[in-house]
Amino acid sequence: MTPRTLLLANALVSLVVVAGALLLYDRQVIRPARAIGVVDLAEVYRVKEDEFTRRLTAAHSDEERQATLQMARSFAQRLPAALENLPAECGCLVLLKASVAGPTPYTVDLTPRLRQKVEAP
Repeated sequence: MTPRTLLLANALVSLVVVAGALLLYDRQVIRPARAIGVVDLAEVYRVKEDEFTRRLTAAHSDEERQATLQMARSFAQRLPAALENLPAECGCLVLLKASVAGPTPYTVDLTPRLRQKVEAP
C-alpha cells in the first residue's frame, strides 16, 4: 500500500468514527437536554377543586364528607410526589406552563401524565 492510499484510508476511517461519535452525542446528550416538559398545575388544581366542591355540596352524610376530605388529603400527598417523578420519567426539565412564553418544537405537555399520576390510588 502506498503512503498516499494509507493516508486516505486513515482519513476516511477517522471521518466515519468522528461522524458516528458526533451523531451519537447529538442523539444521546444534546437532543434530550433540549426537551422541556410543561405542566398546567393550575388546571389540575382547578379540576380537582371543582370535583371536591361538588362532592362536598352533594354529600348528605358525615361519612360522605369525610370520604371527600380524605380524597383531598390523598391528592395533596400524591401531587408533590408526582411532580418530583416527572423529570425522571421524561428525562427533561419540567416547568410550569404559565412560566413558558410560547411552545417550541422541544416542548412536551406533561399535564395529562400528571393527571394520571395523581388519579392513581
